[in-house]
Amino acid sequence: MKVLFIQLLSLLTILLSASGKTECRLSSLPPWSHKVLAGGCSRAFAQAVLYPVDALRTLAQTRDGRTLADVGTGALIKGCGQTSSFALFTGAFQFGIYGVVQPKYGPLIASACGAAGSCLVSVPQEVLKQRLVTGVYKNFREAVQKIYSSEGVLGFYSAWKPTVSRNVPFVIATFSSREVLQRKIIEFKERNEEKKGQMKLSSGDNLLIGISSALVAGLATQPIDVIKTRMMTQAASNAAPYKSAFDCASSIIRTESWRKLYSGFGQRAVYMGGLWGITFTLEPLLTSYLRNKRDAQ
Repeated sequence: MKVLFIQLLSLLTILLSASGKTECRLSSLPPWSHKVLAGGCSRAFAQAVLYPVDALRTLAQTRDGRTLADVGTGALIKGCGQTSSFALFTGAFQFGIYGVVQPKYGPLIASACGAAGSCLVSVPQEVLKQRLVTGVYKNFREAVQKIYSSEGVLGFYSAWKPTVSRNVPFVIATFSSREVLQRKIIEFKERNEEKKGQMKLSSGDNLLIGISSALVAGLATQPIDVIKTRMMTQAASNAAPYKSAFDCASSIIRTESWRKLYSGFGQRAVYMGGLWGITFTLEPLLTSYLRNKRDAQ
């Protein structure tokens, strides 16, 4: 993991700084690096585009039922640029680790490793994003300064347990479903067009696969997502804080009914379906582009 992280930073530095007479030599980079960059850029773009939808999901899941009337419409994009930039590394970790591990250990273990590794970046991103959206802090700079001064580095990893508990099964379900759906669609095309081994997935196919995979995974992990949001945004509520994830879940069921564990599912379905639909559509296109650029050098 340490080696992958160092190489990832080196890769991004090389590619992002390449300009003028400085030539970016893709041929000198390891093969998996193309998936790292393609996955990171795809995820960052998708998350930035769908940020307002995710903000609405966060508000719907808060303990005191906050709305746009309470926080203002500016909350829909507050911190969008800064927190979405984290997604570059989240996607890079997910696709990079998956690409390295999958050929040897299969999609199940690879997706679990990718999800766990990406939590190093995605947990702080979620903490900052959700506290900005709910109005706990006025801006990104204030959020970073106050969290660090009052809670230390661990403050950026508050509610990390429910976040990891949500992310790992979600990514496993999403990437595993992707593998199955890709294989089924190719098999279907080959049966109908009689082009064995020549069929490729179109962008439309990948979009449909991303949306379908995310909806299945989202339905299964929605209660964990609500618990995670509640614990990360406790500072926005005047109610007594939850003692643990279990206390949060039992309190919701006892005082608000089990249906509250599915609050914000509509917004999350739109967000996650769009996020993974765009990501799974762009990632293979960018990967192919980078490989072609490498071969041309």
